[in-house]
Amino acid sequence: MEESLKKNSMESTDSCGCGCGHDHHEEHEHEEHAHEEHHHHDDEHCGCGCEDHEHEHHHHDHDDDHCDCGCEDHEHEHHEHEHHHHHHDDDHCGCGCEDHDHDHHEHEHHHHDHEHEHHEHEHHHHDHEHEHHEHEHHHHHDDEHCGCGCGDHDHNHEHHEHSHSTASAKRVYILENLGCAHCASKMEEQIQHLDGVESATITFATKQLRLNAADPDALLPQIRKICTSIESEVKVVPRNPKPSASADVTTKIYLLENLGCAHCASKMEEQIADLDGISEATITFATKQLRVTAKDPDRYLDQIRKICTSIESEVKVVPRSNNSGEKTKTYILENLGCANCASKMEKQIADLDGISEATITFATKQLRVTAKNPDRYLDQIRKICTSIESEVVVKEKDPKPKSQTAASETHPSSKKKSFSKEKIDTICIIIGAILFVAGEIMEHKGFADTATLPLFVIAYLALGGVIVVKAAKNISHGQVFDENFLMSVATLAAFAINDSAEAVGVMLFYRIGELFEEKAVERSRGQIMDAVDLRPEVVNLVVGDDIQVIPSEEAQVGDVLLVRPGDRIPLDGVIIEGSSRIDTSPITGEPVPVAVNEGDEITSGCVNTSGQLKIRVEKPLEESMVTRILDSVENAAASKPKIDRFITRFAKVYTPCVVGIAVATALIPSLVTGNWHYWIYTAITFLVMSCPCALVLSIPLAFFSGIGAGSKKGILFKGGLSIEGLSNLGAVVMDKTGTITEGNFQLQKVVTAGKYNENELLSMCAGCEQNSTHPIANSIVAAAKERGIQFEKPISLEEISGHGIVAEMPEGKVLCGNRKLMDKFGVTIGELKEASYGSEVFMAVNGTFAGYMLISDTIKPDAKEAIASLKKLGLHTVMLTGDSEDSANAVGKDAGIDEIYAKLLPEDKLNALKKVREAHGTVMFVGDGINDAPVLAGADVGAAMGSGADAAIEAADAVFMNSNVDAIPQSIAIARNTNRIAWQNVIFALVIKIAVMILGLAGHANMWMAVFADTGVAMICVLNSIRILYKK
Repeated sequence: MEESLKKNSMESTDSCGCGCGHDHHEEHEHEEHAHEEHHHHDDEHCGCGCEDHEHEHHHHDHDDDHCDCGCEDHEHEHHEHEHHHHHHDDDHCGCGCEDHDHDHHEHEHHHHDHEHEHHEHEHHHHDHEHEHHEHEHHHHHDDEHCGCGCGDHDHNHEHHEHSHSTASAKRVYILENLGCAHCASKMEEQIQHLDGVESATITFATKQLRLNAADPDALLPQIRKICTSIESEVKVVPRNPKPSASADVTTKIYLLENLGCAHCASKMEEQIADLDGISEATITFATKQLRVTAKDPDRYLDQIRKICTSIESEVKVVPRSNNSGEKTKTYILENLGCANCASKMEKQIADLDGISEATITFATKQLRVTAKNPDRYLDQIRKICTSIESEVVVKEKDPKPKSQTAASETHPSSKKKSFSKEKIDTICIIIGAILFVAGEIMEHKGFADTATLPLFVIAYLALGGVIVVKAAKNISHGQVFDENFLMSVATLAAFAINDSAEAVGVMLFYRIGELFEEKAVERSRGQIMDAVDLRPEVVNLVVGDDIQVIPSEEAQVGDVLLVRPGDRIPLDGVIIEGSSRIDTSPITGEPVPVAVNEGDEITSGCVNTSGQLKIRVEKPLEESMVTRILDSVENAAASKPKIDRFITRFAKVYTPCVVGIAVATALIPSLVTGNWHYWIYTAITFLVMSCPCALVLSIPLAFFSGIGAGSKKGILFKGGLSIEGLSNLGAVVMDKTGTITEGNFQLQKVVTAGKYNENELLSMCAGCEQNSTHPIANSIVAAAKERGIQFEKPISLEEISGHGIVAEMPEGKVLCGNRKLMDKFGVTIGELKEASYGSEVFMAVNGTFAGYMLISDTIKPDAKEAIASLKKLGLHTVMLTGDSEDSANAVGKDAGIDEIYAKLLPEDKLNALKKVREAHGTVMFVGDGINDAPVLAGADVGAAMGSGADAAIEAADAVFMNSNVDAIPQSIAIARNTNRIAWQNVIFALVIKIAVMILGLAGHANMWMAVFADTGVAMICVLNSIRILYKK
């Protein structure tokens, strides 16, 4: 899994040269991962003589190095996709072979000059999928010359010193809007004939023109003329910064947080690129990255921020953290009780110098700070938090699982402290309530005010003392419009107008409401965390014949752990003893237990249901699946949806407005009518309602519940934004292989056409194919073994690249490959008996057609049902594949998909996605993770079928842990519910508050109603949010 993250680059759009001879369509998916290539060439010369390859050199000094191995066609061995060329000082390989064996990471290629048995696969560039992941190239060339003879390759040189020079210079230009491959070849031809041009190549797939000339920039006007004369919309743009400046310019990457509109991004890009002193600026909307090339990019940061916020006001420009050695640290804010205060703290902490990002997730009480040294700001952070909410304690997050953390808090001191706050609150409320009731009874019995007032004052001190003190503290810190202040002013004003019973009653109601609200929030937070935090507290370590119980974070890789029936698998590992059935539903949401035996890998978080197992730990606690899921949920909760950001902004305006209205209500009518008592009372009711807590609290909680509900079903959402995106979809676009189909090739049938029967044909074919690693070859060999058919080694074997295999067998000369091979040897196939989809492998013996094998992929069992559910949800379904049209149509028809695009290259997939977006609006793309990354990033919402593939988890907005197609409709249903509940909360809170305000102005409302409109509404919203967890 992890290797797939490493850079893997193959950039050939035509025959891929992996040497296997079948038509493959979806079988080859080449993955290319985000390259960032920084070239600093000073007149370099590689000279390895290869036609088409890429080098990735790591920290080597070449002094005029020469490989000269004389091979026409080879690729240097790729080990985990890194090429290490060692120090050559004019060293010579001189092996003189025409064709080299190349050892490529998934295919073994043996060329026909060597006596290796192998077979060849034909590649059509339109029949298989090369997945290109965004390349971001930064070239700083100084009059460079590579001269390695490759027509088209990219070098990734880091820290090279070359010390020689030649007269010509090489430059790379991007041909923007180039749309026609035929036109590109015309342009290439005309540019080659220009004076001073040594070589010119246009790569249509990457829209790049590579030019080798004495003075490339002087030719630019002519090149532009040629290009526009052939295709009028083409723009020729230098890819690398102007060479004159390249010595001292640097490229820096910034993240544009909250960037939400692709059109705005292009406007920003244009304006930033026009700034004086910036030689290049590009914004990649999919990754929200801005790359700026200039002498000192940070110098322009203020101007860049100004441009970005003028176009899209919420965008924050933040230097990308890994550039500057920043790290993110998480703190817990204990006793944080007010969601509105949390958003104030977040803003003030984020504004501190040196902190590039700060988010507070109210649902988990976590503060995440990104800075060079977050701990340095701890004092300032504590100061900010206590100034806003005096009881908040900022603590470092404890990495230990929750049960341990809870257990460690049973020390008398901490227990007493946390216990007492709640207890004191309850006691105060009870005393206040008793005194209030007593006062009310006395009032009814006709006691004088002098007798009842002391009772009410004592009751008020018991109930509201804390609130008034808090308010006073906060005002001294400059926090005026908070809940405590509003309640204090309202109740004290009630005392002033001689409404002491009302003042105490309201304070009592408010405190009871707060207590319930706090309990509801705590409970819902606890429930969500329980669903998500599957980390074990302790593990059973096997030491010889003994079992030691140790804390889970102390278990090391290689330790052997005992897992009893009924226990949860504690850490990711491999079974070394025992067999059992394990329930994977906590991770994948799959209810069916899976059988596991010795040697199987198992994932933490699953439950061992039957037998006793011993497992060897492969990953420590912090890298195991249980921790990854928890982190992903906590990160998701920190990524806030747009509605959340809108409500936070709304709250800032709402409170001062309502307070303003209250003051105006108290003064203006009173001055006019002289009825001070009535209007002040009305104004007080406004004050009580002016706190936006219910609004600010209910939205993050609803989204957090949605994230929790998803993780219960094995769906990991990456944040509020992905849930928001999923709830407004117009179309779902799916990849074929691995998403709708299983991605495992099986021999469907053998069709005979001569004297040999099925088994004889299969035996010959398996004999030819037995040394191949290609999935089609494997399926033929597997089918032969399954049927118990013996097969022999061929006497000799030659493979013809892109055609197939020619072998000498006891039966004679056997041909085994695609149609091209049959045509080459003049074998007539005639019409195939029946239409079918999949890949055909044709067989001929001694020049006579003998039959063919049909190999195809199987559709996932739940695909039809899932696609029917998507249609019920009113979504348009689309399938994209690099496979042939017959094969794609057969799968699409079978699964019931509305629209099918076949024979797509990776860049075509993005274009197809754009078409679907234009026709149907917001698009979700579901791929099997690694090789679909560019499309995943380009879609509005990307989801990966990831059985935990790390690359998939990185690229997508949502990950379906169980790889089932029905996870797609499930995730959309959860997202729609979440969004619906969030809006229900907002509308409910606002409608009640506005209604009470109108009643207040009309003189019908009282303070009791106002308190309900505040804490009562908040509590109902919290309970409404939790519903998502219980929806089936």
